[in-house]
Amino acid sequence: MERLFAERACERLIVEFVRRLDLGDPSSVADLFTPDGVWEWPHGDRRVEGRGALRSYFGSRPKDRLSRRMSTNILVTVNSASAATATSYFATYRVDGYTDAMVPPRLPANVGHYEDTFRKVEDDTWLLASRVTHLPFGGETVRLSHSDQS
Repeated sequence: MERLFAERACERLIVEFVRRLDLGDPSSVADLFTPDGVWEWPHGDRRVEGRGALRSYFGSRPKDRLSRRMSTNILVTVNSASAATATSYFATYRVDGYTDAMVPPRLPANVGHYEDTFRKVEDDTWLLASRVTHLPFGGETVRLSHSDQS
């Protein structure tokens, strides 16, 4: 049962990460990481380390950004009572210049997968220790004009 609880807690972190970016307060994504948590992208050598840096990074999203992420194929492996890993796939639909109107459908801006490590902390809470983003399909974020929105 402990393994199942751990798997579910880690799955919920993956889903909560996406929800906070798309529908919540993006800077609060930092709270899902351990204090020394890391998010990195091997392509481009980008790395954000520590909760403060993560809060600044996620909080710097443009205010007019509209995004929706689809996350699937979540596979969590519990390695011990306090450590787990996961792989999950994602597609990100994203535009800047959003003005609260419906946007015609378009291809995703990014498609890839995450490789996560999780750590159970003192109060029996599971948190992300690291997230590595792999983007085999990616492009620039489109900026909408008023005529792009109906």
